[in-house]
Amino acid sequence: MKIDIDALRQIERDKSIDFLTVVEAFENAMASAYKRSAQATADEARVTVDRTTGEVTLYAQELDDDGNVVTEWREEPKDFGRIVAQTAKQVLLQRLREAEREATYGEFVGREGDIIAGTVSQQNNVTLVELGRTEALLPYSEQVPNERLEHGAHTRAVVIEVRKQLRGAQIVASRTHPALVVGLFALEVPEIEEGIVEIKGIAREAGHRTKVAVVSHDPDVDPVGACVGPAGQRARGVQKELHAEEMERIDIVRWADEPEQLVGNALSPAKVSQVYLYPEDGTALVVVPDYQLSLAIGREGQNARLAARLTGWRIDIKSETQFAEEQRAFQEAFEAGLIDEYGNPLSDEGAKAIEAAFESAEAVRRSALEDESDDVASADPDAAPTDLPVQHPPA
Repeated sequence: MKIDIDALRQIERDKSIDFLTVVEAFENAMASAYKRSAQATADEARVTVDRTTGEVTLYAQELDDDGNVVTEWREEPKDFGRIVAQTAKQVLLQRLREAEREATYGEFVGREGDIIAGTVSQQNNVTLVELGRTEALLPYSEQVPNERLEHGAHTRAVVIEVRKQLRGAQIVASRTHPALVVGLFALEVPEIEEGIVEIKGIAREAGHRTKVAVVSHDPDVDPVGACVGPAGQRARGVQKELHAEEMERIDIVRWADEPEQLVGNALSPAKVSQVYLYPEDGTALVVVPDYQLSLAIGREGQNARLAARLTGWRIDIKSETQFAEEQRAFQEAFEAGLIDEYGNPLSDEGAKAIEAAFESAEAVRRSALEDESDDVASADPDAAPTDLPVQHPPA
């Protein structure tokens, strides 16, 4: 008998499965169908299909106790085409599904960090992203908290895991992972794709605010300007993809190898007067003008918190007046012999002087923030580490 080779080629095109895999699946299905039929005269069988003519040949096989082929002969069962039609279809479809799942896993394995685009599919309580012949799972924990994903809407996500399961590959995607921001900027900014501009660090609170630190490897290219784009077009393109209603704010800051400069840049858009580093405990003391204190801290401490995550430094923020008040009080205590040059108390009176100095400075800080809802003056780089395709600054 013969099989229509064009039909197998059509399966190859429809399922995106290699032609030889399709042919082998068909051969295995026919051999299985023969063994299940009443005409089977041997323990085992194999089928070959001529890849050009479509000619089908069946070989019956006798096996020894170890499963080795002892004898083999060509078999021509009567009405073999009808037997195959009745029993081989289910086996063939199963083999093709297995091959398709293997092809899907092979296509996506190693693609963690890649951006995918597809259509949102809401099935019961599960959110999927349809990708054509396959789909990606978008767990609730990987969805932006204040974003509503409508069924049928177009969306982008980043692949964070590819799991190999009994029924094939499961692609897990995320819209909250910082790598999504990295990938979207690479799509929007040609200079990143070309390697001229590099994203060196990123900190994100999905749906609210993201800070991205960038550097240029070409002195003639401004990395911040390249990412912002003409009239902010590129940054807005990323912002729109991150949140349908463009609610997530993006701060693009200039990377610096010097920690003091990096910390100062990371607190943008606030202006920084001075940065003092204390490497022994990983703290950066930042002094800002009084009118910039609330901006530097950010709503509910968000600006300072993201800056800490971006830089790896614990950040303490003080206003210029607050800092000056502390320095004045400490200087007076030092001149009075109550503390040493490092600010350590030399007596109970010295300890009280230090406490009074901090209380006075604290009153100054609260005065500067009295019209604001924010009341956080320090931030820790407490975010859990993420596997990002970007370089991280040292802690």
